[in-house]
Amino acid sequence: MQNWFHSHPVITYLIILCLVIYIFNSVFRVQRLPIVKEILVHLVMAIGAFVLTIFQIDKLPIIQCMSVAVIMMLMLRGRQLYDKLKGKGTQADPPADAGNKQTP
Repeated sequence: MQNWFHSHPVITYLIILCLVIYIFNSVFRVQRLPIVKEILVHLVMAIGAFVLTIFQIDKLPIIQCMSVAVIMMLMLRGRQLYDKLKGKGTQADPPADAGNKQTP
């Protein structure tokens, strides 16, 4: 797989850029930014993706590691949706010994 990424640097760059943008939007984005800041943030991500592409071409497993992070985030999202559908995510159960505290 590393040889294929090494021989296709443009596709490697685009994959890394997509993964970086997805991770940023899923983890770090709180609200929409003004358009100038949005452009600046995406420009910095594009430059960072270029640096990560260089590391990927030098045989570091950047895409594989970022893919694992994305898979884990998708698993978390699926678990949150499952809990929401089952109704377990909205009810907070008190601890079992909350009413049994004895004072000396």
